[in-house]
Amino acid sequence: MTVEETMFTMALTRLYGIGAAPILELYRKVGNAKSIFEAKDDLKALVPDVSERMAAAVRMSGEAIEKAQIELDFAVKHNITCISYNDERYPQRLRECPDAPLMLYSKGNTDMNRRKIISIVGTRQNTQYGKDLVMRFMSSLREYLSDVLVVSGLAYGTDICAHRAAMKYSYQTVGVLAHGLDTLYPASHRRDAEEMITSGGGLVTEYMSETSADKPNFLARNRIIAGMSDATIIVESAFHGGSLVTASLAQGYNRDVFAFPGAVNAEFSQGCNNLIRDNGAALITSAEDFIHAMKWDDEKVREEKKSHGIERAFFQEFTPDEEAIVGILQKENDMQINILSVKSNIPINRLTAILFELEMKGTIKQLPGGVYHLFI
Repeated sequence: MTVEETMFTMALTRLYGIGAAPILELYRKVGNAKSIFEAKDDLKALVPDVSERMAAAVRMSGEAIEKAQIELDFAVKHNITCISYNDERYPQRLRECPDAPLMLYSKGNTDMNRRKIISIVGTRQNTQYGKDLVMRFMSSLREYLSDVLVVSGLAYGTDICAHRAAMKYSYQTVGVLAHGLDTLYPASHRRDAEEMITSGGGLVTEYMSETSADKPNFLARNRIIAGMSDATIIVESAFHGGSLVTASLAQGYNRDVFAFPGAVNAEFSQGCNNLIRDNGAALITSAEDFIHAMKWDDEKVREEKKSHGIERAFFQEFTPDEEAIVGILQKENDMQINILSVKSNIPINRLTAILFELEMKGTIKQLPGGVYHLFI
Protein backbone atom coordinates (compact mmCIF):
# COMPACT_ATOMS: atom_id res chain seq x y z
CA MET A 1 0.00 0.00 0.00
CA THR A 2 1.31 3.46 -0.92
CA VAL A 3 1.24 6.28 1.58
CA GLU A 4 -1.07 8.20 -0.76
CA GLU A 5 -3.59 5.35 -0.95
CA THR A 6 -3.51 4.96 2.83
CA MET A 7 -4.15 8.67 3.28
CA PHE A 8 -7.11 8.63 0.88
CA THR A 9 -8.57 5.56 2.60
CA MET A 10 -8.32 7.36 5.94
CA ALA A 11 -10.07 10.36 4.39
CA LEU A 12 -12.97 8.16 3.27
CA THR A 13 -13.67 7.25 6.88
CA ARG A 14 -14.00 10.96 7.70
CA LEU A 15 -16.60 11.88 5.08
CA TYR A 16 -19.20 14.11 6.73
CA GLY A 17 -22.63 12.60 7.33
CA ILE A 18 -21.90 9.21 5.73
CA GLY A 19 -22.05 5.95 7.66
CA ALA A 20 -19.37 3.28 7.61
CA ALA A 21 -21.47 0.74 5.68
CA PRO A 22 -22.10 2.81 2.52
CA ILE A 23 -18.48 3.96 2.49
CA LEU A 24 -17.27 0.36 2.62
CA GLU A 25 -19.73 -0.56 -0.14
CA LEU A 26 -18.37 2.24 -2.35
CA TYR A 27 -14.78 1.26 -1.62
CA ARG A 28 -15.46 -2.38 -2.51
CA LYS A 29 -17.06 -1.36 -5.79
CA VAL A 30 -14.17 0.84 -6.86
CA GLY A 31 -11.38 -1.24 -5.31
CA ASN A 32 -9.29 1.64 -3.97
CA ALA A 33 -9.67 5.05 -2.37
CA LYS A 34 -7.48 7.12 -4.65
CA SER A 35 -9.73 6.54 -7.68
CA ILE A 36 -12.76 7.72 -5.70
CA PHE A 37 -11.17 11.07 -4.88
CA GLU A 38 -9.73 11.48 -8.38
CA ALA A 39 -13.29 11.19 -9.68
CA LYS A 40 -14.83 13.40 -7.00
CA ASP A 41 -16.09 16.01 -9.47
CA ASP A 42 -18.09 13.37 -11.36
CA LEU A 43 -18.28 10.30 -9.13
CA LYS A 44 -21.37 9.03 -10.97
CA ALA A 45 -19.26 8.48 -14.06
CA LEU A 46 -17.16 6.04 -12.04
CA VAL A 47 -20.02 4.57 -9.98
CA PRO A 48 -23.35 5.16 -11.77
CA ASP A 49 -25.51 4.03 -8.85
CA VAL A 50 -23.77 6.15 -6.21
CA SER A 51 -26.16 8.20 -4.10
CA GLU A 52 -26.22 11.97 -4.48
CA ARG A 53 -25.50 12.28 -0.77
CA MET A 54 -22.34 10.21 -1.14
CA ALA A 55 -21.27 12.09 -4.28
CA ALA A 56 -21.71 15.40 -2.46
CA ALA A 57 -19.72 14.21 0.53
CA VAL A 58 -16.81 13.20 -1.70
CA ARG A 59 -16.94 16.53 -3.57
CA MET A 60 -16.74 18.39 -0.26
CA SER A 61 -13.99 16.22 1.19
CA GLY A 62 -11.32 18.85 1.70
CA GLU A 63 -11.60 18.75 5.50
CA ALA A 64 -11.56 14.92 5.53
CA ILE A 65 -8.36 14.84 3.48
CA GLU A 66 -6.78 17.45 5.73
CA LYS A 67 -7.67 15.41 8.81
CA ALA A 68 -6.26 12.26 7.20
CA GLN A 69 -2.96 13.98 6.49
CA ILE A 70 -2.71 15.20 10.10
CA GLU A 71 -3.46 11.70 11.34
CA LEU A 72 -0.87 10.18 9.04
CA ASP A 73 1.77 12.56 10.41
CA PHE A 74 0.68 11.69 13.96
CA ALA A 75 0.98 7.98 13.20
CA VAL A 76 4.52 8.35 11.86
CA LYS A 77 5.57 10.38 14.89
CA HIS A 78 4.13 7.87 17.38
CA ASN A 79 5.06 4.64 15.61
CA ILE A 80 1.47 3.73 14.76
CA THR A 81 0.84 1.41 11.83
CA CYS A 82 -2.02 2.43 9.52
CA ILE A 83 -3.58 -0.64 7.90
CA SER A 84 -6.17 -0.09 5.18
CA TYR A 85 -8.69 -2.64 3.95
CA ASN A 86 -6.59 -3.77 0.97
CA ASP A 87 -3.33 -3.97 2.93
CA GLU A 88 -1.90 -7.49 3.18
CA ARG A 89 -1.48 -6.90 6.92
CA TYR A 90 -5.22 -6.37 7.36
CA PRO A 91 -6.81 -9.30 9.27
CA GLN A 92 -8.12 -11.60 6.55
CA ARG A 93 -10.84 -13.05 8.78
CA LEU A 94 -12.13 -9.56 9.53
CA ARG A 95 -12.07 -8.59 5.86
CA GLU A 96 -14.63 -11.33 5.20
CA CYS A 97 -17.16 -9.60 7.49
CA PRO A 98 -19.79 -7.40 5.81
CA ASP A 99 -19.24 -4.55 8.29
CA ALA A 100 -15.43 -4.66 8.43
CA PRO A 101 -13.75 -1.31 9.24
CA LEU A 102 -12.07 0.37 6.30
CA MET A 103 -9.02 1.36 8.38
CA LEU A 104 -7.20 -0.05 11.37
CA TYR A 105 -4.54 1.63 13.47
CA SER A 106 -2.20 -0.54 15.46
CA LYS A 107 0.72 -0.50 17.84
CA GLY A 108 3.02 -3.50 17.92
CA ASN A 109 4.19 -5.88 15.25
CA THR A 110 1.95 -8.87 15.76
CA ASP A 111 0.67 -10.86 12.79
CA MET A 112 -3.12 -10.61 12.80
CA ASN A 113 -3.34 -13.38 10.20
CA ARG A 114 -2.00 -16.14 12.39
CA ARG A 115 -3.10 -19.71 11.82
CA LYS A 116 -5.03 -19.82 15.10
CA ILE A 117 -6.73 -16.80 16.70
CA ILE A 118 -9.18 -16.87 19.59
CA SER A 119 -11.02 -14.14 21.45
CA ILE A 120 -11.85 -14.37 25.14
CA VAL A 121 -14.44 -11.99 26.56
CA GLY A 122 -16.77 -11.74 29.52
CA THR A 123 -18.10 -9.54 32.28
CA ARG A 124 -16.21 -6.57 33.67
CA GLN A 125 -17.15 -7.77 37.16
CA ASN A 126 -15.63 -11.21 36.94
CA THR A 127 -15.61 -13.41 40.01
CA GLN A 128 -12.80 -15.57 41.33
CA TYR A 129 -14.46 -18.47 39.50
CA GLY A 130 -14.08 -16.60 36.21
CA LYS A 131 -10.50 -15.61 36.93
CA ASP A 132 -9.59 -19.20 37.73
CA LEU A 133 -11.30 -20.43 34.56
CA VAL A 134 -9.25 -18.10 32.37
CA MET A 135 -5.96 -19.04 34.03
CA ARG A 136 -6.66 -22.77 33.92
CA PHE A 137 -7.82 -22.57 30.32
CA MET A 138 -4.72 -20.72 29.19
CA SER A 139 -2.39 -22.97 31.17
CA SER A 140 -3.93 -26.11 29.71
CA LEU A 141 -4.10 -24.65 26.19
CA ARG A 142 -0.36 -24.01 26.35
CA GLU A 143 0.24 -27.73 26.85
CA TYR A 144 -1.35 -28.43 23.48
CA LEU A 145 -0.79 -25.37 21.29
CA SER A 146 2.27 -23.18 21.14
CA ASP A 147 1.10 -20.54 18.66
CA VAL A 148 -2.29 -18.96 19.36
CA LEU A 149 -3.06 -15.24 19.19
CA VAL A 150 -5.39 -14.19 22.00
CA VAL A 151 -7.72 -11.22 21.36
CA SER A 152 -9.78 -9.27 23.88
CA GLY A 153 -10.84 -5.72 24.68
CA LEU A 154 -8.37 -4.60 27.40
CA ALA A 155 -11.36 -3.71 29.60
CA TYR A 156 -11.77 -4.42 33.29
CA GLY A 157 -12.68 -7.92 34.37
CA THR A 158 -12.44 -10.86 31.99
CA ASP A 159 -10.67 -8.92 29.22
CA ILE A 160 -7.62 -7.89 31.21
CA CYS A 161 -7.54 -11.29 32.90
CA ALA A 162 -7.36 -12.91 29.44
CA HIS A 163 -4.53 -10.62 28.32
CA ARG A 164 -2.53 -11.25 31.49
CA ALA A 165 -3.06 -15.00 31.36
CA ALA A 166 -1.99 -15.06 27.72
CA MET A 167 1.25 -13.28 28.51
CA LYS A 168 1.86 -15.45 31.56
CA TYR A 169 1.76 -18.53 29.33
CA SER A 170 3.84 -16.95 26.54
CA TYR A 171 1.05 -16.19 24.07
CA GLN A 172 0.95 -12.98 22.11
CA THR A 173 -2.22 -11.00 22.75
CA VAL A 174 -4.00 -8.08 21.08
CA GLY A 175 -6.29 -5.54 22.73
CA VAL A 176 -9.01 -4.02 20.56
CA LEU A 177 -9.72 -0.45 21.71
CA ALA A 178 -12.79 1.76 21.52
CA HIS A 179 -10.83 5.00 21.06
CA GLY A 180 -7.76 6.42 19.32
CA LEU A 181 -4.19 5.43 20.10
CA ASP A 182 -3.34 8.82 21.57
CA THR A 183 -4.81 7.66 24.88
CA LEU A 184 -5.66 4.48 26.76
CA TYR A 185 -8.80 3.49 28.60
CA PRO A 186 -8.70 2.38 31.30
CA ALA A 187 -5.47 4.17 32.18
CA SER A 188 -4.78 1.59 34.90
CA HIS A 189 -4.07 -0.97 32.16
CA ARG A 190 -1.32 1.08 30.54
CA ARG A 191 1.47 -1.10 31.93
CA ASP A 192 -0.31 -4.21 30.64
CA ALA A 193 -0.68 -2.59 27.21
CA GLU A 194 3.01 -1.78 27.09
CA GLU A 195 3.88 -5.35 28.05
CA MET A 196 1.54 -6.68 25.38
CA ILE A 197 3.39 -4.64 22.75
CA THR A 198 6.90 -5.54 23.92
CA SER A 199 6.00 -9.25 24.14
CA GLY A 200 4.96 -9.39 20.47
CA GLY A 201 1.25 -8.56 20.75
CA GLY A 202 -0.27 -5.13 20.45
CA LEU A 203 -3.20 -2.74 20.33
CA VAL A 204 -5.58 -2.16 17.45
CA THR A 205 -8.45 0.24 16.82
CA GLU A 206 -10.52 1.60 13.95
CA TYR A 207 -10.56 5.07 15.51
CA MET A 208 -8.28 8.01 14.77
CA SER A 209 -6.60 9.96 17.52
CA GLU A 210 -8.74 12.35 19.58
CA THR A 211 -11.62 9.86 19.49
CA SER A 212 -13.09 9.44 22.96
CA ALA A 213 -14.04 6.11 24.51
CA ASP A 214 -17.78 6.66 24.10
CA LYS A 215 -20.26 3.87 24.82
CA PRO A 216 -21.27 3.22 21.16
CA ASN A 217 -17.59 2.69 20.31
CA PHE A 218 -17.33 -0.19 22.76
CA LEU A 219 -20.23 -1.97 21.07
CA ALA A 220 -18.77 -1.27 17.62
CA ARG A 221 -15.33 -2.58 18.54
CA ASN A 222 -16.89 -5.92 19.53
CA ARG A 223 -17.32 -6.74 15.84
CA ILE A 224 -13.53 -6.50 15.41
CA ILE A 225 -12.94 -8.82 18.35
CA ALA A 226 -15.39 -11.35 16.91
CA GLY A 227 -14.45 -10.84 13.28
CA MET A 228 -10.69 -11.29 13.50
CA SER A 229 -10.96 -14.56 15.48
CA ASP A 230 -11.62 -18.19 14.61
CA ALA A 231 -13.64 -18.61 17.78
CA THR A 232 -15.01 -16.52 20.63
CA ILE A 233 -15.04 -17.85 24.18
CA ILE A 234 -17.38 -16.31 26.79
CA VAL A 235 -16.14 -16.89 30.32
CA GLU A 236 -18.69 -15.09 32.50
CA SER A 237 -21.62 -12.86 31.58
CA ALA A 238 -24.64 -11.46 33.35
CA PHE A 239 -28.10 -11.67 31.80
CA HIS A 240 -27.27 -8.67 29.64
CA GLY A 241 -23.70 -7.78 28.69
CA GLY A 242 -21.35 -6.66 25.95
CA SER A 243 -19.85 -10.13 25.67
CA LEU A 244 -23.26 -11.45 24.58
CA VAL A 245 -23.18 -8.88 21.77
CA THR A 246 -19.77 -10.22 20.78
CA ALA A 247 -21.16 -13.75 20.80
CA SER A 248 -24.06 -12.72 18.57
CA LEU A 249 -21.71 -10.98 16.15
CA ALA A 250 -19.46 -14.02 16.00
CA GLN A 251 -22.45 -16.21 15.21
CA GLY A 252 -23.43 -13.82 12.44
CA TYR A 253 -19.97 -14.18 10.95
CA ASN A 254 -20.30 -17.99 11.06
CA ARG A 255 -17.59 -18.24 13.71
CA ASP A 256 -17.53 -20.74 16.54
CA VAL A 257 -18.80 -19.54 19.92
CA PHE A 258 -18.12 -21.28 23.21
CA ALA A 259 -19.15 -20.58 26.79
CA PHE A 260 -18.20 -21.87 30.21
CA PRO A 261 -21.23 -22.80 32.30
CA GLY A 262 -21.73 -21.63 35.87
CA ALA A 263 -24.01 -22.18 38.83
CA VAL A 264 -27.68 -21.68 37.95
CA ASN A 265 -28.12 -18.99 40.59
CA ALA A 266 -24.84 -17.15 39.88
CA GLU A 267 -25.47 -13.62 38.56
CA PHE A 268 -22.46 -13.57 36.28
CA SER A 269 -23.13 -16.99 34.79
CA GLN A 270 -26.69 -16.28 33.64
CA GLY A 271 -25.61 -15.02 30.24
CA CYS A 272 -23.36 -18.03 29.55
CA ASN A 273 -25.95 -20.52 30.78
CA ASN A 274 -28.62 -18.94 28.61
CA LEU A 275 -26.33 -18.95 25.57
CA ILE A 276 -25.68 -22.65 26.04
CA ARG A 277 -29.37 -23.40 26.66
CA ASP A 278 -30.42 -21.51 23.52
CA ASN A 279 -27.69 -23.07 21.34
CA GLY A 280 -25.96 -19.72 21.03
CA ALA A 281 -22.71 -21.23 22.27
CA ALA A 282 -21.22 -24.68 22.68
CA LEU A 283 -20.50 -25.73 26.25
CA ILE A 284 -16.86 -26.20 27.21
CA THR A 285 -15.30 -26.97 30.57
CA SER A 286 -11.64 -27.16 29.56
CA ALA A 287 -9.06 -26.36 26.90
CA GLU A 288 -9.29 -29.99 25.81
CA ASP A 289 -13.01 -29.55 25.07
CA PHE A 290 -12.26 -26.45 23.03
CA ILE A 291 -9.38 -27.95 21.05
CA HIS A 292 -11.40 -31.04 20.22
CA ALA A 293 -14.42 -28.97 19.13
CA MET A 294 -12.20 -26.84 16.87
CA LYS A 295 -10.56 -29.99 15.47
CA TRP A 296 -7.18 -28.55 16.36
CA ASP A 297 -6.06 -31.85 17.92
CA ASP A 298 -4.72 -33.13 14.60
CA GLU A 299 -1.36 -34.17 13.24
CA LYS A 300 -0.17 -30.58 12.95
CA VAL A 301 -0.92 -30.04 16.62
CA ARG A 302 1.12 -33.11 17.45
CA GLU A 303 3.96 -31.70 15.37
CA GLU A 304 3.80 -28.57 17.53
CA LYS A 305 4.10 -30.76 20.59
CA LYS A 306 7.15 -32.42 19.09
CA SER A 307 8.81 -29.08 18.50
CA HIS A 308 8.42 -28.25 22.18
CA GLY A 309 9.99 -31.47 23.34
CA ILE A 310 6.88 -33.19 24.63
CA GLU A 311 7.73 -36.34 22.73
CA ARG A 312 11.30 -36.44 23.94
CA ALA A 313 9.91 -38.73 26.61
CA PHE A 314 10.01 -41.53 24.04
CA PHE A 315 13.79 -41.39 24.19
CA GLN A 316 13.66 -42.23 27.87
CA GLU A 317 14.00 -45.76 29.13
CA PHE A 318 10.76 -47.54 29.94
CA THR A 319 10.12 -50.53 32.14
CA PRO A 320 8.60 -53.56 30.37
CA ASP A 321 5.17 -52.70 31.75
CA GLU A 322 5.49 -49.08 30.59
CA GLU A 323 6.55 -50.26 27.12
CA ALA A 324 3.48 -52.47 26.99
CA ILE A 325 1.15 -49.55 27.78
CA VAL A 326 2.86 -47.26 25.26
CA GLY A 327 2.61 -49.98 22.61
CA ILE A 328 -1.11 -50.44 23.22
CA LEU A 329 -1.82 -46.69 23.04
CA GLN A 330 0.26 -46.34 19.88
CA LYS A 331 -2.11 -48.77 18.17
CA GLU A 332 -5.30 -47.27 19.62
CA ASN A 333 -5.02 -43.96 21.44
CA ASP A 334 -7.35 -42.43 24.05
CA MET A 335 -8.25 -45.56 26.01
CA GLN A 336 -9.99 -45.96 29.35
CA ILE A 337 -8.07 -47.51 32.21
CA ASN A 338 -10.29 -50.59 32.48
CA ILE A 339 -9.74 -51.41 28.79
CA LEU A 340 -6.00 -50.81 29.19
CA SER A 341 -6.05 -53.24 32.10
CA VAL A 342 -7.70 -55.93 29.97
CA LYS A 343 -5.44 -55.42 26.96
CA SER A 344 -2.22 -55.31 29.01
CA ASN A 345 -3.29 -57.99 31.48
CA ILE A 346 -2.12 -55.70 34.30
CA PRO A 347 -4.38 -55.33 37.37
CA ILE A 348 -5.84 -51.85 37.79
CA ASN A 349 -4.18 -51.24 41.16
CA ARG A 350 -0.73 -51.82 39.59
CA LEU A 351 -1.70 -50.15 36.30
CA THR A 352 -2.60 -46.92 38.12
CA ALA A 353 0.97 -46.62 39.40
CA ILE A 354 2.40 -47.33 35.92
CA LEU A 355 0.18 -44.69 34.32
CA PHE A 356 1.21 -42.17 36.96
CA GLU A 357 4.89 -42.75 36.13
CA LEU A 358 4.20 -42.30 32.41
CA GLU A 359 2.40 -39.04 33.15
CA MET A 360 5.40 -37.82 35.14
CA LYS A 361 7.61 -38.59 32.13
CA GLY A 362 5.33 -36.54 29.90
CA THR A 363 4.45 -39.55 27.76
CA ILE A 364 0.71 -39.68 28.46
CA LYS A 365 -2.00 -37.43 29.84
CA GLN A 366 -5.21 -38.31 31.61
CA LEU A 367 -8.29 -36.84 29.94
CA PRO A 368 -11.80 -36.50 31.42
CA GLY A 369 -13.61 -39.80 31.94
CA GLY A 370 -10.55 -41.78 32.95
CA VAL A 371 -9.23 -41.80 29.38
CA TYR A 372 -5.47 -41.83 28.74
CA HIS A 373 -3.94 -40.05 25.77
CA LEU A 374 -0.49 -40.88 24.35
CA PHE A 375 1.50 -37.98 22.87
CA ILE A 376 2.43 -39.47 19.49
